[in-house]
Amino acid sequence: MDLKRTGALLGLTALTAVGLAACSDDNTGSGDTAAQSVSGAECEGKPTLTASGSSAQNNAMTIFANSYALSCEGQTLNYNSNGSGAGVSEFTGGITDFGGSDSPLKEADYAAAEERCGSEAWNIPAVFGPIAVAYNLDGVELKLSGPTLAKIFNGEITTWNDPAIAEENEGVDLPDESITVIFRSDESGTTDNFQKYLDAASEGAWTQGAGKTFTGGVGEGARGNEGVSGAIGQTPGTITYTEWSYAKNQNLSMVKVITPADPEGVELNAETSGVTIDSARLENEGTNDLVIDTSSFYVPESAGAYPIILPTYEIVCSSYEDPETAAAVRSFLNIAVAEDVQAQLEDEGYIPVPDAFREQLLTAISEIS
Repeated sequence: MDLKRTGALLGLTALTAVGLAACSDDNTGSGDTAAQSVSGAECEGKPTLTASGSSAQNNAMTIFANSYALSCEGQTLNYNSNGSGAGVSEFTGGITDFGGSDSPLKEADYAAAEERCGSEAWNIPAVFGPIAVAYNLDGVELKLSGPTLAKIFNGEITTWNDPAIAEENEGVDLPDESITVIFRSDESGTTDNFQKYLDAASEGAWTQGAGKTFTGGVGEGARGNEGVSGAIGQTPGTITYTEWSYAKNQNLSMVKVITPADPEGVELNAETSGVTIDSARLENEGTNDLVIDTSSFYVPESAGAYPIILPTYEIVCSSYEDPETAAAVRSFLNIAVAEDVQAQLEDEGYIPVPDAFREQLLTAISEIS
């Protein structure tokens, strides 16, 4: 699948009043006031949708919610940014109309979701968010490889002037200072994706596996993207993984990631993330369950590709018991993936859905019943 990126970023539209914006304590960007009306939007179904989950997509979800309210008078979304684990469990428990997660459903989750829905559940990736490796070392610009990052996050490398870091940062004045790892204390798809990256890119240095719980065994925990990025900003000598928008909004230093194709390291930005997304593959080609094969990201063969990209999913029923809920979910998601709405996401630290992939999203959304 050859995914092409969307074009130029459109201007943000400020709203002075919206019936409802997404609800969260994690919102750090301008998404709470940004929206784009979608001309000709089909506004159907019940007036209020409820959803919860991934904090990594919260700023994007706020833009989506505002755009939905602006495009469809009288229709709103309540989104609670309480983490991917809660998003999945609340959806499968029938508490919400759809869930947000940084990782696709696992086997047990599929079974619970199908029992809740009375039909298959689908993963719809509406938001792509790069994961930054953020750190706090005054005046130091770092580049680090997968093996070195793995050894930092599993406690094998404990000081900033360790020979492995020095070798990858020749000529940089590294402090003789202890490294403090900050990790997500809550269940998080961001943690899952970052550990999958370490597992794939570390050449065997990471043996702790993946999953939504951090397994490195070192460091201090903080809740949510807001918690870990806030801890980095306040505490010298720290390092963490966090969704790009939070690192951008707090002006944190970010590691250039060394890949086999880029020994000098790849800076995290929209262009380098777009190169990676263009190489994306689907695990279930030919179905509407649009799970991204992220293994195609982690050890890129193309130069200029940032390797740690997080697809964020909206988890939906393929067929809802209530047709009014199905219609509202279709209406909301069609607005969320619309080109004019997606084009606003870059300022919030996300990568707009590639044009070719949007067609697959629209096909899947149209078949929600």
